[in-house]
Amino acid sequence: MGRRGVRLAYVHTFQDRTGRVRHYFRRYGKRTALPGAYGSREFLDAYAALLGEKQPEPVERAKPDDRSFHALAARYFGSPQFHQLSAGSRTNYRRVIEGFVAAHGARRVDDLTRERVDVLLGRMADRPGAGIIFLKRLRTLVRYAMALGWISTDPTAAVQSYRSTEIHTWTEAEIAAFEARWPSGTKQRLAFALLLYTGQRGSDVHRMTWADIAGEGIHVAQQKTGERLYVPLHPALRGELAQTRREHIAILTTAFGQPFTVKGFGQMVSSAIRAAGLPTRCKAHGLRKAAARRLAEAGCTAKQIAAITGHRTLAETERYTRAADQRQLAEQAMAKQAVNEGLANRPAKFATLPEKK
Repeated sequence: MGRRGVRLAYVHTFQDRTGRVRHYFRRYGKRTALPGAYGSREFLDAYAALLGEKQPEPVERAKPDDRSFHALAARYFGSPQFHQLSAGSRTNYRRVIEGFVAAHGARRVDDLTRERVDVLLGRMADRPGAGIIFLKRLRTLVRYAMALGWISTDPTAAVQSYRSTEIHTWTEAEIAAFEARWPSGTKQRLAFALLLYTGQRGSDVHRMTWADIAGEGIHVAQQKTGERLYVPLHPALRGELAQTRREHIAILTTAFGQPFTVKGFGQMVSSAIRAAGLPTRCKAHGLRKAAARRLAEAGCTAKQIAAITGHRTLAETERYTRAADQRQLAEQAMAKQAVNEGLANRPAKFATLPEKK
């Protein structure tokens, strides 16, 4: 066995690039280097030890309970309800649900209680935004389980989530500050103009192409909702586009001439905002809200605003236009009332209020 001419089972010998001869013991799909020269005492001792090893017993994977969250998530991901979501929504839903299943997938769905949901949510006190999203996706799973008949009541129904932080709507002063820092013709100003004057999300703006521009407007297919819009080009946006070289089919490109990823686009805009000296409350999404505010201040109806932003409900549109200048809208409303009553051109009964005696 120790002589060079004897062929040992499971031993493989080859010469590497440096000319050194190497020996390996390969068995059960596992490869182990053998020390020393072929047939040496060191070599044979290691060989004998490896030869005596038994094949490891196959590890049986525990099958998830048919009524576990693991099984429920698998059913949901294959359902029409999941597949009819937009690609972006499917990615976000899957990320949150798979994170939950990784930690709690073996638990039975019918063991979930209101108290347990409170505990899970309470652990996210330092991340309230993530907590809000987590509760929404847990409700998605629970209500799907109810539709399957796995449970009869919703343990998440009465759970109070964290209060969402309202995204700040950019003021006119903040808009002016950004424009002062990033003059017309810069990539940062173009990204800013596309966000502000189309009223779209960053996930849609970074994907806009020159082919989307048709006539005096731009076609938008919203990634989140699947809504298809035609947004007329604002003169300021048209001016920025006219100054931009067409280096790629994408309107916005990186320093390397490639399209932005949604994450890269967000980082670029965030850096531009910080460079303009604006407060941390100013986010890219706040420009979408500023677009809705400007439309409301111009006297546009909720339907007209939704035709630009793509919001599907009046409640969503109103949430985005809360920051519309109250005084301006109040003056517009009162002027309309005066015209309706035929009082607009009548002299005021009192030029000034009487002084208090």
